[in-house]
Amino acid sequence: MKQKLKISVLFILVIMLAACGNGGSDGTPAKDGGSSKKPVDSAKTSDEKVKLSIWHNFSGDDLRAREVRGLIEKFEAEHPEVELDAQAIPTDGYRQRVKTVAASKELPDVFFVYAGSQTEEFYKAGLLQPLTSLLDEHPDWKNSFLPGATEIYTYSDNEVYSVPVGLSATSFLYYNKSLFEQYDVKVPETWDELMTAVKTFNDNKITPISLGNKANWFAQSAIFGSLADRVTGTEWFEKAVAQDGATFTDPEFVEALNYFKELSDNKAFQEGANSLDSTQAEQYFIQGNAAMMISGSWTLTNLAASATEEQLAQVEVTTIPSIPSGKGEGNTISGGPGAGFALSFRPEGKVKDLALELIYAISGPEGQKAIAESNSMVMYDVEIDESKVSPLYMKAYNLVKKVKFTPVYDAALSSAGTDAINNGLQEIMYGASSEDVAKKLQDAHARAITE
Repeated sequence: MKQKLKISVLFILVIMLAACGNGGSDGTPAKDGGSSKKPVDSAKTSDEKVKLSIWHNFSGDDLRAREVRGLIEKFEAEHPEVELDAQAIPTDGYRQRVKTVAASKELPDVFFVYAGSQTEEFYKAGLLQPLTSLLDEHPDWKNSFLPGATEIYTYSDNEVYSVPVGLSATSFLYYNKSLFEQYDVKVPETWDELMTAVKTFNDNKITPISLGNKANWFAQSAIFGSLADRVTGTEWFEKAVAQDGATFTDPEFVEALNYFKELSDNKAFQEGANSLDSTQAEQYFIQGNAAMMISGSWTLTNLAASATEEQLAQVEVTTIPSIPSGKGEGNTISGGPGAGFALSFRPEGKVKDLALELIYAISGPEGQKAIAESNSMVMYDVEIDESKVSPLYMKAYNLVKKVKFTPVYDAALSSAGTDAINNGLQEIMYGASSEDVAKKLQDAHARAITE
């Protein structure tokens, strides 16, 4: 008899992610994705079909990506009157692609957006239409989101502009318990224990931490945000984001960068980490070449699709270690409400009605259940079949119920600030100083929020 698990995560979420990432899925483009053509205009063709466009980053072969594409395909099959231009764009290039078309106001009718600063910038630029009427039309759906799920998408006009299709936890510490046992290494709970583990695995020619930072958001979202919060504390970060009583050149932030630099200088990551994508890093880890990997909840669905039962049985999950004398709490995970689908300013009339229906088809109760059962966490009160999720998913799910969430940097920083810290972490891995990176971030973010 199938057991049912009632998802009911009881915690107050702070600033989310990203993209982290989450949200998205890596891998080769799907058949419907990745072309370079611009989004089609909302109009009717000569045979009276309604033209509708949607962009997203569920292009890979992981279970969540398959489910989301399946929901879109089901909508298309149920609406023969629609000519649907659905583009699945690989995660590594998705943010820049959307940013480019937004600048020229050529957004598709429906598109995937990250919670936090990205969606807020689109809202302020007048590029979005609210979804409030859709939520009001489906009160059971509206009332089934978990606390904190839609607040981050609600702005000064008290309208809701998206809803999450996931819960984004970006900084799980995954580890291979067999390698830890083989080399008699303690699972690290403190920074000193982590650095001891790094040295031991390096001495035995095992990569300590698998990292794929080719899409340079990864080190920031998965590692640095959580690490930095342990050093500076969340309150300091919020003040620095607001440029109110704190700046990114403050000593505590430079110290946080120095901790990341210590990992890099001590060869915690495999050679060429800045040239590998996150999918390659996951495979490197699951194949036993690395003892640890710091990554997000998206890894749960990726590994459920690609790893064997024997490989998954070796993986345990915890939080990154605490920092001595740090102002922030240990035993936390960076994250919050995940990304969702938004309605651009373009659609009107019949096109708008169908666009809203498409958003509901993906983000509504059926979509939330399908995504949850693809080994992906959702911010929605839904019953799932426990037999459909992996034991690793259950370990991570049980962990998130016990920990607090802290901010993801790219969900709170300006776009310019995000670019600066993402590039800066890569520069540190190539030998740059923490002070130089801190100054670049401070200059970029301060300039952006005053423009």
